[in-house]
Amino acid sequence: MAAADAAPPAAPGYWDIPEGTDCARKTWLTGRLGAAIGMLGSVYHIVLFPPDTALQGLQRAATTTVTMATIGAVFGVTTCLSAQIRDAPDDPMNYFIGGCMSGSILGARAHSFATGTTACVGLGLAATLTKMGKLEGWRYAGPPRY
Repeated sequence: MAAADAAPPAAPGYWDIPEGTDCARKTWLTGRLGAAIGMLGSVYHIVLFPPDTALQGLQRAATTTVTMATIGAVFGVTTCLSAQIRDAPDDPMNYFIGGCMSGSILGARAHSFATGTTACVGLGLAATLTKMGKLEGWRYAGPPRY
């Protein structure tokens, strides 16, 4: 069976869904990824800085996981809605807007305008470069193309 004859995946991934469509699915996927990253980060944090009680460890893990899931979900819904509202589905600016909104969640969580501003710019640029790389076929690993 040739690669072109292969069946499509049962559940499409983030990049398989056209920009500006199926916002609920995109939000679910990015929120789930954020939760997984938050859980992994909280495990490292608990191992490196052991809590005094099990309850304190559970609270720390829950807080980090929920925060990261929220950041992921905000990114997913913002990029999707931005693509719809601006009527520019493949514009990397949608990703900057989504990354910036996600960064503002970090600033609100930290009660710090400086943290929110820095995270807005940092996450916005990272998301924009990721989208640009996806559009232009950038390679991040492997041998160079000639």
